[in-house]
Amino acid sequence: MRWENLTTGSGESEGPAEHGRAADAALFGADAVVTRTFDTPEFRGITFHEVRARSLLNRVPGASRMPFEWTVNPYRGCTHACVYCFARKTHSYLDLDTGLGFDSQIVVKVNAPELLRRQLGSRRWQGDHVAMGTNVDCYQRAEGRYRLMPGIIGALRDHANPFSILTKGTLILRDLDLLTQAAEVTDVGISVSVGFTDPELWRTVEPGTPSPERRLDVVRRLGERGIDCGVLMAPVIPFLSDQEDRLRATVRAIAASGATSVTPLVLHLRPGAREWFMAWLARHHPYLVGRYRRLYADGAYAPKWYQRRITRQVHDLAREYGIGPARAGMPRRTERPEPEAEAPDPVQLTLL
Repeated sequence: MRWENLTTGSGESEGPAEHGRAADAALFGADAVVTRTFDTPEFRGITFHEVRARSLLNRVPGASRMPFEWTVNPYRGCTHACVYCFARKTHSYLDLDTGLGFDSQIVVKVNAPELLRRQLGSRRWQGDHVAMGTNVDCYQRAEGRYRLMPGIIGALRDHANPFSILTKGTLILRDLDLLTQAAEVTDVGISVSVGFTDPELWRTVEPGTPSPERRLDVVRRLGERGIDCGVLMAPVIPFLSDQEDRLRATVRAIAASGATSVTPLVLHLRPGAREWFMAWLARHHPYLVGRYRRLYADGAYAPKWYQRRITRQVHDLAREYGIGPARAGMPRRTERPEPEAEAPDPVQLTLL
């Protein structure tokens, strides 16, 4: 495993420049890695690699399509085991398998809360929006044991730093009180990912996640606490969840949950994820392999005409069911206390 060779250029740009490291500094050293397994049903077959990260704030590459500049990722790898997950490629930087290894070899940054608190307190940190859950889910199963997110949210709350969370995990409800406190002093945006509601498709394509119904209950519970929550309808899977009746059923369920918005995102297949997904497709839906090769012949993204068609259909359904179509993760906005210093207010960026 290439712990020492994992640098800030290895697929995850970690940390602002003020920490005084060269651009190719390792994110953590091999002497800082502790490998554990737990013989309990929920963690059987999973290996955890506990590391002490040297930085936690990751700067998004300038060429990225993401509308935010900074992310925090307390974990690498994800037990959700979504066959389409675009982050699978990042495991190859550790010489780990991007298939089953991504699902079962989880890197845990055990010092994440205290490290983030220190970085947020740096004079050079400008209070920019921080996005979480954009690489792997920060509320995946491992969070139930390691409990990193309460400390992370607490640090962001104490620094009144705006942030957003995207998740498929119901464990976020454990931190409702912290999220409510944070929303009183800064902008907090929450989005839950629900691409479809078909139970058979969910069981095979997202085997480690809570059911779509349980995720939509998270949306409902957050709304009851006064925290607006949007739904990222992702991914819409060509030929499997894009039929008119399935799109309608999904948008109808999202509307019934009280979501403030719904934003569709068509499946994209980056290297690492593409191979794993296509192998899954050949096992479960072999008749679709040729159609996928043609649809994704030009790269990781479906053709623009297809993306526009799906977006239009979902937006029309969203209007029909009375929810906004295009502002996922719309943050709850509250009155901010007057700052003690003359520092400018942080700039809020939307999650998606």
